[in-house]
Amino acid sequence: MQDLLDLDRYPVERSEAAAELVARCRRDLSQTGMFNLEGFVRPEAIRRAVAEVAPLASSAAFTHQRRHNVYFLETVPGLRGDHPALTLFQTVNHTLCGDQLAGSIIERIYEWAPLVDFIARVLEIPRLHLMDDPLARINILEYRPGEALNWHFDRSRYTTTLLIREAEEDGEFQYRSALRSDDDPNYEGVGKLLQGEKSGIRVNPLEAGTLNVFAGKNTLHRVSTVRGACSRLVAVFSYYDRPGVTLSEKERLGFYGRSAPLCAGVRSKERLAMTIGAGPVSGSDSSSTTEQT
Repeated sequence: MQDLLDLDRYPVERSEAAAELVARCRRDLSQTGMFNLEGFVRPEAIRRAVAEVAPLASSAAFTHQRRHNVYFLETVPGLRGDHPALTLFQTVNHTLCGDQLAGSIIERIYEWAPLVDFIARVLEIPRLHLMDDPLARINILEYRPGEALNWHFDRSRYTTTLLIREAEEDGEFQYRSALRSDDDPNYEGVGKLLQGEKSGIRVNPLEAGTLNVFAGKNTLHRVSTVRGACSRLVAVFSYYDRPGVTLSEKERLGFYGRSAPLCAGVRSKERLAMTIGAGPVSGSDSSSTTEQT
């Protein structure tokens, strides 16, 4: 993986240097609700990843659009329908699924066991597991000009992303940490923010190649509207603290417009090569992992 990842700067494999990195990431997570490994993926590897996924996103991504509140629920017990915390927003993005990324650079990184082990140690989780769902395990989300991921909370405690390409303008990752807790939903505070209260909102100025892990369950966050000619591409890695996790058929249909993998009879590396017109991509290492949305 040395050709893909800057393991000199980020020694994620178990060592004394890795222990220092784990401690630093834990501090960042505690203080800001997230940690970043800037430049974790080498520039040349990111360029290759863009060459793999950008044509695929343009031709074969599923367009996912919905009006939603920050909870992705039709109703919330105890809240009237017109409560500010239930303000509706529009989200539009274009999604590539795990079965469309088989054999890719992004899949190799997602499955690399030392990275999964590193994230588990930072989060103080005994072990993380790769998601079993062939569609949901890895997603590439593309936000084209005029599109955005609007304010929301994630369903799982932590979220892991890898920025593949920045938007030409805007497309900022904006967040408000600790706006609620497991014991206090703070509906009034959520409502005030959604009505324009900007106190505590931060911007995480991500650059392509940055691995980001954040506490998405209790961190209100969004990607602002993308501007300019270049779309934003980000990979979402789904890790769980238990094996065998999959989405339901209904969830797959809602997120991806289908419930079954494509080209079931074609080997994964051949599938990627046929889809993007590239040569074969070298295989990935084995893995294990944590909980994610």
